[in-house]
Amino acid sequence: MDALLDLLNSRPLVNGEEHDALGDPAGGRRWAREHGGEGSLAELALLREARDALRDVVCGESSPAALSPLLEGVHQVPEFTPDGLQWTVKTPPHARLAVEVVLAWAATEKQLPGRLRPCANDECRLFLLDRSRANRARWCSMAVCGNRAKARRHYERTR
Repeated sequence: MDALLDLLNSRPLVNGEEHDALGDPAGGRRWAREHGGEGSLAELALLREARDALRDVVCGESSPAALSPLLEGVHQVPEFTPDGLQWTVKTPPHARLAVEVVLAWAATEKQLPGRLRPCANDECRLFLLDRSRANRARWCSMAVCGNRAKARRHYERTR
């Protein structure tokens, strides 16, 4: 799940300027390797495609079917281990990390439906995974986006 949020949040706005962790080959290679990838150009292209498709799905702009092309050529293979039957996902090497992120999204939707969402701050591009009991978290960070929203509301009330 960490790679899922990290990928969705890999293109934040900082002081109104976009910072894309996957934008240049060196930075993208570093990001991919930190998340267990190989850092190849093909992998980075697929990660950018996965990020954009997932963003659209999580924001409700696309249906989950938009993720299907990311799973082409992926197979599940049964293997017997000392712990019993285990299913292993087989992917082309450059696609493994993107596939893992899509599978993490599917698991999140199954286990925590509706809890992965964009920050409620319109000036923020980050996403959050709401783990609160009430399922009412709205901001990626209470310290940043939450305080800004509360300060804005307070200013509007006192004007």
